[in-house]
Amino acid sequence: MSSVARPLALATVLTSALLLAGCGGSADSAGNGRSAVAAFYPLAWVTGRVAGDAWSVENLTGPGTEPHDLSLDIKQTAAVAEADLVVLEHDFQPAVDETVQTNAPDAAVVDAAEVIDLMSASEHEHEHEEAGHEHGDLDPHFWQDPLLMADLGDAVADQLGEIDPDNATTYSDNAADLRGDLEALDREYAAGLASCERTTTVVSHEAFSYLARYGLEFEAIAGLSPDAEPTPADLARLQELIRTDGITTVFSERLASSKMADSLAGDLGLETEVLDPIEGLSDETADEDYLSLMGENLDALRKANACQ
Repeated sequence: MSSVARPLALATVLTSALLLAGCGGSADSAGNGRSAVAAFYPLAWVTGRVAGDAWSVENLTGPGTEPHDLSLDIKQTAAVAEADLVVLEHDFQPAVDETVQTNAPDAAVVDAAEVIDLMSASEHEHEHEEAGHEHGDLDPHFWQDPLLMADLGDAVADQLGEIDPDNATTYSDNAADLRGDLEALDREYAAGLASCERTTTVVSHEAFSYLARYGLEFEAIAGLSPDAEPTPADLARLQELIRTDGITTVFSERLASSKMADSLAGDLGLETEVLDPIEGLSDETADEDYLSLMGENLDALRKANACQ
């Protein structure tokens, strides 16, 4: 029954969407009526900046949702099936990969994992072998590096230009403007973290390793997945490192439980602060964007590491 019911349900939703569009009820009625879907916030932010106001860009991971936990409902599945462009990062959200493969096999896709030179996870993965994360041999959290976000913007511009050749120059110009903002952010990080009393930074999970090129060393309580559990050996090693390096702050994050960070900090009498992995927005950060959140993270890192 399920093999028949799912396509019928999807067809019903798609038909409803087309009827709404004809009545002026679609969000795509503005501009040129083109639509893109992006799997989670950093991808949606880049896509929106490059596509501009003529495109409707839907973020499949709603505010307050941890991207790893995403499951798509029938409305989101229909949005994927109807989109002119899908922007995703394969292996980061299996539900998105499966939906595109099943419902939009011929869609124009920008896969961040293919257009970005992802960092190997092996160098920090061995410390959390029992954590049970599922990202394989690559660290997916590339958006912590502003210059890699700029590379994604260029790839999105190229694909948009293929879909809409008449406006290819506009997309290229938008990507160039985006790169300018991201290169400025990169310079802020390089200058702000150039001289710090400490470089070791304790975080909830392995989401910040791309910031290591600014001279920081990140020690995670858990592995690449935010719900992974640390082993007793992990915790003992971290406690010793904290004492040896004089670390004052343990960072938790939005969208995931702070229990592990709070427990570790409480045991050692340390402060806890938020370092946002910027995987998505929350009610608290609804008025923020990637650039402002990265700026807040820089301030938090400078304070925790006593940077000059």
